[in-house]
Amino acid sequence: MHPLDQVLALPAFHDNYIWCWAAQGQLHVVDPGDAAPVRAHLEASGLSLGSILITHHHPDHVGGVAALRKLAPEAPVYGPAAGPFSDLSQPLREGDRIETGGAQFEILATPGHTLDHICYVHPNALFCGDTLFAAGCGRLFEGEPAQMQASLAKLAALPDSTPVYCAHEYTLANLRFAEAMHPEHAPTRERRVQVQAQRDKGAITLPSSIGLERKTNPFLRAGDPALQQALRAQGHRADDALSAFTSLRQAKDRF
Repeated sequence: MHPLDQVLALPAFHDNYIWCWAAQGQLHVVDPGDAAPVRAHLEASGLSLGSILITHHHPDHVGGVAALRKLAPEAPVYGPAAGPFSDLSQPLREGDRIETGGAQFEILATPGHTLDHICYVHPNALFCGDTLFAAGCGRLFEGEPAQMQASLAKLAALPDSTPVYCAHEYTLANLRFAEAMHPEHAPTRERRVQVQAQRDKGAITLPSSIGLERKTNPFLRAGDPALQQALRAQGHRADDALSAFTSLRQAKDRF
């Protein structure tokens, strides 16, 4: 079994997930915005901290790094070279490869949510931070719609089987929006019903998969003529994939 076949979610704040996995007695963590859940898991498991992977500079993704580094000063911290967060031992750019925790990751630059955002790609796990969400995408705090659409296209080109580990439990809210934008789309409706049942039981809805996102994520379906027609029927501009994507993002910001 590959170490990434057993990725664990450590809940943080209101709806964040700190993803982690164990390999050879060490715990490897992604976007530890809060050190407390990581510290508690280390104590309970008897593992030591192996490495930290950062996708972007927002506080809910990096806020726990300093405290964790005090626990394990030798643990490498990987993150985007282009960003303002400088507490890194290995700055990363598009096309870089790293090996940690028994896994080799390829780095993709995915600006949009922030300009420094990167994703960590492995056949068994995509750690995509706030770029791609289950049935959604990140709000554009720094980037432009065309940037985010291009970034999402990189992720959508990955194999359908790739597990998607995004950083927030936004799935149900995103699917409600997706269904509102395209009520006739049966796959979206079916997924919303399934996810509603999961959330009613308090279950996590992640990971998703690239294949599922290609089918039900409106931001990956912006080029679909049926979705564009549905958007135009509601008064949104949807002349092409980019204008449809832009309309979707603006509508989601108000939803």
